[in-house]
Amino acid sequence: MTDPTTSAPRVAAVVVTFNRLELLQRLVERLHEVPGLSEVLVVDNASTDGTGAWLAELEKAGPTRATPVLGRTLTHNQGGAGGFHDGLAWAMERGADLAWLMDDDGLPDADCLETLLARRADFDFWGPVVVDEADPDRLVFPIRLPGGTRVVHRMSDVTAAATDGVIRDVVIPFNGVLVTRELVERIGLPRAEFFIWGDDHEYRLRAERAGGRVATVVGARVHHPSVGELGTPMMFGRTTYNHSPSDLKHYCMARNNLLNLREYRGWPHALAFVAKTLWFYTITRRSVARLRLSATAMVAGLRGDFTGHERFLR
Repeated sequence: MTDPTTSAPRVAAVVVTFNRLELLQRLVERLHEVPGLSEVLVVDNASTDGTGAWLAELEKAGPTRATPVLGRTLTHNQGGAGGFHDGLAWAMERGADLAWLMDDDGLPDADCLETLLARRADFDFWGPVVVDEADPDRLVFPIRLPGGTRVVHRMSDVTAAATDGVIRDVVIPFNGVLVTRELVERIGLPRAEFFIWGDDHEYRLRAERAGGRVATVVGARVHHPSVGELGTPMMFGRTTYNHSPSDLKHYCMARNNLLNLREYRGWPHALAFVAKTLWFYTITRRSVARLRLSATAMVAGLRGDFTGHERFLR
């Protein structure tokens, strides 16, 4: 019998996109250069910038490159959460052994997948380091090292902290992460109702709860545009808060983060997040409107209502 961890797996890249056609085209061009990739599945969240038409033209032209690219345009914008929910299900339906999940604005090194696949026998949910495309030694998404509170922001610190080329129990989901069919069958699909923010974190937490082996492979890299400094300092610099000027992002963050904390860390941590929100918008950056929005989002989440974010899409 052939060992499934040593035979060549069927790997499907699952890309979720929304109104970033130029970035998507750049990514697809790079994916054509990646060895070991079986196909690229693009989920278009009802873009209005011509993405759907471009994907249709690709399919109409037929396979012109070694790696087929298939597109699926959704009837309405389901956010990253809905896009990865549908895209991962699509990859499983098409017989993928592994799904390689990524947003449209990342750009993996040509050897990224090969480097990740070299650790296939060791992990179930594992991915690359995500670095700033303008400063490859800077992490776009800082990593909290396991076993403590230290957060690293530079690639040099990640390399120094790695053991055998990996940092176990840490991964930046949906930015070039690989997930096995077996794990998907065990834990299901991402929570589509989350729309954005926290859906990737929840999927990682679910994988860990199910015994999934999670890791970041230091030698694999995805380049990503800078998102600025994540986390606004509060409580006299002793902690940070994920403040966003976007009402849509804040609504989803407040709702989804509260639910994740309640489910995976318990009510004390969930209530601590409520207290941080009160402090931030009362003392750090006073905003009565944001306090109301936070309360509305949190109550909706606790009631199981995941429709409130839709008013920000109009």
